[in-house]
Amino acid sequence: MGRTRTFIAVEIGDGIRNNAIGLQELLAKTGADVKWVTPESLHITLLFLGEVDDREWHTVCRAVREIAAGEPPFPLRVSGVGAFPTIRHPKIAWAGIVDGADELRRLHAKLEAKMLDLGCYRKEEREYTPHLTLGRVKGEADGFKLAPELTKRLGWEGGRTVVDEVLVFSSELEKDGPIYTVLGRGKLTGKPG
Repeated sequence: MGRTRTFIAVEIGDGIRNNAIGLQELLAKTGADVKWVTPESLHITLLFLGEVDDREWHTVCRAVREIAAGEPPFPLRVSGVGAFPTIRHPKIAWAGIVDGADELRRLHAKLEAKMLDLGCYRKEEREYTPHLTLGRVKGEADGFKLAPELTKRLGWEGGRTVVDEVLVFSSELEKDGPIYTVLGRGKLTGKPG
């Protein structure tokens, strides 16, 4: 049996996607060498599982469905920009999550606990920060080119959507970038508060 790079995420909707593409295009004008996330690959990651044994997919997908079923749909608003490790020294440029951040953190915590129980996840050292990755900066000089433009966009508005499902994706690394395939879906059908 094989192993597949796997992650759990939520979609962002076409409105946010189009606004994020526009932001990427503006930031690209800096001339910084950045590997921009392709439009079809824009999403908000909840958990990156890494290499999962192909025999475990069904277990992972079932667990995601069960957790999602207990959570209600929620509004998501993408706004502002930032970078890891810092906006002055960007290695990863991202758009922020305003509305929906608490719900994403709760989903992350529940999914993380379940995946740890299943033995198909290794806890990360850093705290989970909901964000929409825009691109990965190639080098330090490129970060210096990009940083001032990121700072100008702190008030950027990405738009709103409603999150009503959690998805399990496979990720195949190709020369032109990763190709994501949906392995499973979990509808958010829980009752609010």
